[in-house]
Amino acid sequence: MIDTIRAVEVAGFSQRRDFYHVLQACLVSRPEERRVFEQVFRLFWRDPRYLEHMMSLLLPQVRGVQEDRPADAAERRAAEALLDGAAPPPAPEHDAAPGDEIEIDASATMSAEERLRTLDFELMSMAEMADARRMLARLALPVKPLVTRRFAPAAGGAMVDLRRTLRASLRRGGEIATLEMKAPRTRWPNLVVLCDISGSMSDYSRMVLHFVHAVTNRKGQGWARVHAFTFGTRLTNITRHLATRDVDAALKAAGAEAQDWAGGTRIGLALHRFNRDWSRRVLGQGAVVLIISDGLDRDDSGVLSREMERLHLSCRRLIWLNPLLRWTGFAPKAAGIRAMLPHVDSFRAGHSIASLEALGRAISDPGDQGEKARLMALIRAG
Repeated sequence: MIDTIRAVEVAGFSQRRDFYHVLQACLVSRPEERRVFEQVFRLFWRDPRYLEHMMSLLLPQVRGVQEDRPADAAERRAAEALLDGAAPPPAPEHDAAPGDEIEIDASATMSAEERLRTLDFELMSMAEMADARRMLARLALPVKPLVTRRFAPAAGGAMVDLRRTLRASLRRGGEIATLEMKAPRTRWPNLVVLCDISGSMSDYSRMVLHFVHAVTNRKGQGWARVHAFTFGTRLTNITRHLATRDVDAALKAAGAEAQDWAGGTRIGLALHRFNRDWSRRVLGQGAVVLIISDGLDRDDSGVLSREMERLHLSCRRLIWLNPLLRWTGFAPKAAGIRAMLPHVDSFRAGHSIASLEALGRAISDPGDQGEKARLMALIRAG
């Protein structure tokens, strides 16, 4: 606080923008605090009695008198962050007279979990995010095994194994008593996740990484190995951090490793480094690649298109999750989206638990394209 006061004395506070950046530089020490600071700063200048307002946000939602206006998720997160551990004030006694009964018709409402399944990650309060993380930890990402060109002995196989049949006949003096059969071997593919952690993707990338951590540490699910990378202005390999069983410790270590969290976006450069340094190591044997990004890139779209094409040719299947697809009228207007879209196999939304549940069905269905066909038609139409 002393440093903050000294900084304000030097910079002054006649300009609101300067005042904002001075306070942010002194008070914000972690990336997750930046969003709460922005919300609190905005609320303070809109309503100087913001503390009383935030306390009212934490009151029970069902009361005899309606609040003047509903609170959005941003205000609830700011209130919960400021009042962590503090009990909200009790409801006024005059809301309901003694002996009055308030009946609530909840027959048409959704259950809490059903509502969370379809709720946008960016609109969740801190309590809802905690519940959503617990739901994500239970999600599975099933995949079908790959059929290889090698064969293995199988009693119910469809092909005769001539070598094993002749070898067995030599033990009987050349007499063939039974035919030995064989079938193609199967193996599990690798999963490679490339997660955008730029400022516009921070809320979504945190929730998706919780899901990736659950997939990484769930045994017997089918994936041979799960490799995870983050990118903003640079590429970071966080695979070894996600192997930690404790999700909080894993994401804390991953956040410390990725120094470009909540920064800018250079998708083309990140994909170039991945194709150059990592593709031969992790994309062998039919890996499935999952990209989580909004496609808002600052680099040359030509470079991005070439790197996406190379990535597509190097993997078995390339799936792109974009949270912008939550909007009904979404159109591929950004240059980065137009450069990436032709080179993906499936283009799907990635803004909620339900969209991540649908991802499992998309991976199992090789013909699934998601919204790609519709958006490619819009691009061709001009």
